[in-house]
This record gives sequence, C-alpha cells and structure tokens, in this order.
Amino acid sequence: MTEVEIVGWAAALIVTTMGLPQLVRLARTRNVEGLSLPAWQIILALNLAWTVHGLTLGQANMVVPNVLGLGSSVPILALMSRELGRNLFRVMLPGLLVGAVMITVDLTLGSTAYGLFAIWPALFANAGQSLELIRSPRVRGVSPFFLVFGVINQVLWMVWGLLVPDPGTVITATSTLVITSFNLVWWILRMVGLRSFGVPTRDEMRALLTAKRRGRGAADGVAAAPGTEPEAPVGGESRPTPLS
Repeated sequence: MTEVEIVGWAAALIVTTMGLPQLVRLARTRNVEGLSLPAWQIILALNLAWTVHGLTLGQANMVVPNVLGLGSSVPILALMSRELGRNLFRVMLPGLLVGAVMITVDLTLGSTAYGLFAIWPALFANAGQSLELIRSPRVRGVSPFFLVFGVINQVLWMVWGLLVPDPGTVITATSTLVITSFNLVWWILRMVGLRSFGVPTRDEMRALLTAKRRGRGAADGVAAAPGTEPEAPVGGESRPTPLS
C-alpha cells in the first residue's frame, strides 16, 4: 500500500466516523444547543458532492466515507428538524440543491474549478457552526469528538491532496482547516466559562427552552421514597407520612 493510499484511507476512516459522536449525543440527549442547522444542511450537500467527485477520480477512499457519512448527516438533520419543529423535507431540500449545484460544477468545469467552488459551501458549513458556538446561549449539544475529528479530517485530506495531487482537495481542505480549528478552540473556551456574543436566533432560543423544560421534567419526575407519600405542608414544612 502506497503512502497516498494510507493517508487516503486514514482520512476515509475519520470521515466515516466523524459524525457518529454527534449523532449519538443528539440521539441520547435530544439537545440541539449550539448545533447549526445550516451547517448540517451543507454537510449533507458535501457528502453528496464529494461522493461524485471521488467517483470521477476513481478514488474509493473518497467515495466510501462520504456515502457512509450520509448515515450520520441524514439522521442528524431528521432529529434536528423534530427538535426544532421544522418540516423534514424543507430541512433536507437546501442540502440537496447545493449538492446538485456542486456536482454540476464538478462534471462540467473540472477538478480545479470544483475545488474553488466547493470551498465556499465547506467554509459556510464550518462558519455556520462557528456562529452557533459564538452566539448560542449554551453549547451543550455539540460533541467535542465531532470537532476534534473535523480538524484531523482536514489535515489528512490536505496531505492526501498534496500527494495525489488534486488541487481541488488541497484548496478546500486548507481553507476549511482554519475554521475547524477555530471551532474546536472556541468550544473549549465556551465550556470553561466564556460567555456568548450576539443575539440568539429563534432556533437557538427554542433549543435552550426545550433543554430547560427537559431538565425540569427530569427533576419533577423523581419518585418519592418507597413506602412514603408527601403530606400537605403544615407551617411551611412538608414531611413524608408512612403509607397504611
């Protein structure tokens, strides 16, 4: 196996597993605080477009992870649409349209033009996540493993693009690496106490209120001790009374 194949399949492995931590976290907590819906819509488009780009290059290490990546991006969008009260088709449509445009550019104008064009959706997706990390009241819905894998992924694809060589991949990966690195650093700063900046959007406030309602519901759902039931307050004090 050549060094190109080693780096390519290493990048493929990262891409394949990158979305899984975020999917697991979202499925487990139903918490979308700090997650960017536009970013995941673009990730869907990128999965579709880079699958086709890999097919045109005959590179299985580019095709396989992006096909499998759809197994994360689609469920994440479905879960986010439910938590945010959005129509699923309308949530999916922007990603499908952007993906179609990217594929058209790739097939008609070639790899260099595709790289120059593909950089913008990739930057938009990561910048959208940056904006959420900066502006969202809380960022508890974001998986740190997803952010770490995002940085590693771009480093590997940049190296792979230099080895092949494929200018489209190099251009996109280098630019995206700057933003993914920022996202990881900013998430760390938020988790250690940095406050949010800007005015939260409707979706961000909805995510915050939903998370708070779930927290209150969990607290209210704590059962009383076995063999006891609450007694009406007397003099401002409430004591458990044994059941008969």
